[in-house]
Amino acid sequence: MKIAIYGSRRQDAHLDMLAEFLASLARDGHEAVMHPKLYRYLLHLIPGALAPVRRVLDDASGCGADLALSIGGDGTFLRTAQWIAGADTPIAGVNTGHLGYLTAVGIDGLQTLLPAFAAGRLHTSPRSLIQVVSPELDIYPYALNEVAVLKGDTAAMITVGATLDGSPLADYRVDGLLVSTPTGSTAYNLSVGGPIVQPSAPVWVISPVAAHSLSMRPIVVNDSSTLTLVPGGRTSHVRLSIDGRTAVVDAGTPLTLRRAPFEVKVLLLPGRDFATALRDKLHWGED
Repeated sequence: MKIAIYGSRRQDAHLDMLAEFLASLARDGHEAVMHPKLYRYLLHLIPGALAPVRRVLDDASGCGADLALSIGGDGTFLRTAQWIAGADTPIAGVNTGHLGYLTAVGIDGLQTLLPAFAAGRLHTSPRSLIQVVSPELDIYPYALNEVAVLKGDTAAMITVGATLDGSPLADYRVDGLLVSTPTGSTAYNLSVGGPIVQPSAPVWVISPVAAHSLSMRPIVVNDSSTLTLVPGGRTSHVRLSIDGRTAVVDAGTPLTLRRAPFEVKVLLLPGRDFATALRDKLHWGED
């Protein structure tokens, strides 16, 4: 198999397990491609383990990998999804971070992933993304978690005019406004009081951040909709965040959100369903 490997560069505590895994790739005849930041990090620490890495790629979307591994936490998983964007490559997350809500196994389960994948024991959970269309947008425009319009470098609130399928929805007077996918409903959206959504639901959640009106509450809309956001208020610019990647946007610039034309395939172990993840990761229902 060809394996695409992306990872956080904070793996000092796990170098022995990573070296053992890479050695097993070489021993079993697998080929690996790796992101250059991870490659340079490992080259400094475990250079002898990198024999199976045939190519080092800034963009792995066209490498034809059978499987992508994300080694880190949920933030690393989001960056892995960007690295292979648009490719039909499933991603298995290996958690070396904190929560690891999107990951399949902990680092101690790394060696089990390839045999489980080859035997067809992992199941695929397809996840939708949001595409942001706007003039002069110079960052990767797809969000697996959320799109956020946030106030810039002043304390003043902002106004975000929202239009849903051409019909005016609201003028949000807020510190920020989030549009979350079901995958992102357990991230920033949850921290501002938005609902948790089952990952397979074809919806978005629109959640205000520090709303300046009691009538502004999170709402759920169909993800087949087109949502247009126009930021304004007593500011010349706002911050646009797409899964943590930020850009400065001038006030009055329209931001059009629509469902992306591709999905991300998340690989999970048998028995790892929505309810189990809530109980295990968020301690759902505990007294």
